[in-house]
Amino acid sequence: MSTPHRSEKSQAKPANKGLHPRNLHNQGYDFQGLVKSHPALASHVKPNAHGNLSIDFADALAVKTLNAALLNRYYNIVDWDIPEGALCPPIPGRADYIHYIADLLEPEQSSIKLLDIGTGANGIYPLLACQIHGWQCVGSDINTESLENVAAIIANNPSLKDRFTLRTQHDKNHIFEGIIQPGEFFDVSVCNPPFHASLNEALKGSQLKLDNLARSRGERKANTKSPTLNFGGLGAELWCKGGEQLFLKKLIRESQQYSTQCRWFTSLVSKTDNVKPAKKLIRKLGAVDVREIEMKQGKKITRILAWTFI
Repeated sequence: MSTPHRSEKSQAKPANKGLHPRNLHNQGYDFQGLVKSHPALASHVKPNAHGNLSIDFADALAVKTLNAALLNRYYNIVDWDIPEGALCPPIPGRADYIHYIADLLEPEQSSIKLLDIGTGANGIYPLLACQIHGWQCVGSDINTESLENVAAIIANNPSLKDRFTLRTQHDKNHIFEGIIQPGEFFDVSVCNPPFHASLNEALKGSQLKLDNLARSRGERKANTKSPTLNFGGLGAELWCKGGEQLFLKKLIRESQQYSTQCRWFTSLVSKTDNVKPAKKLIRKLGAVDVREIEMKQGKKITRILAWTFI
């Protein structure tokens, strides 16, 4: 087990004990070290109300720059960038998913092949899986512009060229079909489903995040006249018809068709109410093992649902 990186105590947040033991971000953000390795972050770092160095997490550019700094310093990924408005994932939480997936898989396996459903413009799960574990990864998405952006990230990091490939999903009604090829086998699939049912719902969710951040800074309300997607998210990245519940149903039903071509199917489930019906459907379709894995980041709890037919 690797030793988590310990940041300078004077500038770090308190240890986030909820993260996976192998997560390099257990001790919070070492902003001095991050600025040193990624100078572009310097203009976004300033003391917060408690006198500790931080950034404005409601500022999309600041969050994106922090991500680039984290990926550069801890995972040797350079020139990571996403288009304006694209989903900007929190690196510690995404790394947690990969660490828990590694626990799920057979530890003695020398090579692992991972499929990321809806890799988006950020490609974060395959990027982390490649750099943390050296896995072979395939990222799929219906948005060609998103895939073009990930392709640029791969091109800027030659070590990824032979380990991270991209595939376009041409049919919005399918998830695995057209992506998993005949005779191909994956050890695991990962997915971060769109969790809103409409654009309006996504906007309200973004406003709620902003209000929560404002309260944490001692402000009454976020200083925005109308809700915007400050945390990013283009179309299918944040919402789809039927929201997370319907997407999970489609994912689970189609996974049965590829039951012999993927050892473990997994997905994040953000809404607690969606876990029980999803488990029920998985068992109904004949899965031989179903697991619910809790991930904690501060007060936030996210769940990974994992199932296998093998």
